[in-house]
Amino acid sequence: MAALVPPFDEESAIAKVQRAEDLWNTKDPAKVALAYTEDSEWRNRDVFLRGRAQIIDFLTQKWEAEKEYKLRKHLFCFTHNKIAVEFEYEFVDADGQWWRAYGIEHWTFDEHGLMQRRDMSANNIPIKEAERMFR
Repeated sequence: MAALVPPFDEESAIAKVQRAEDLWNTKDPAKVALAYTEDSEWRNRDVFLRGRAQIIDFLTQKWEAEKEYKLRKHLFCFTHNKIAVEFEYEFVDADGQWWRAYGIEHWTFDEHGLMQRRDMSANNIPIKEAERMFR
């Protein structure tokens, strides 16, 4: 697959978002972390991370707790080296409660197409298994 690097146009921004969705749905923390710079900075709700090692630890814990995780991302807007996405994902917790998260992310990329900064805000709502959108 070709590298998707700034400056983004609509086609490359949509492709970058789809690539991120596909990558996160692997639920492979080490593989996901390679899409970020070595010193990438994250804000994930109220958690602040820096660097691939922290990203891997965070995602490992996330996907140990969030079983049957399935994510969808949608391009919201873009500019030269920035992309904003809306997203929703579903998971089931250890107690069997299903959840859907809704949120937005702002991404900033370096010249190689690696994400330097990721700011994420989201809310979780409890849902019934029958209300799941993603199977």
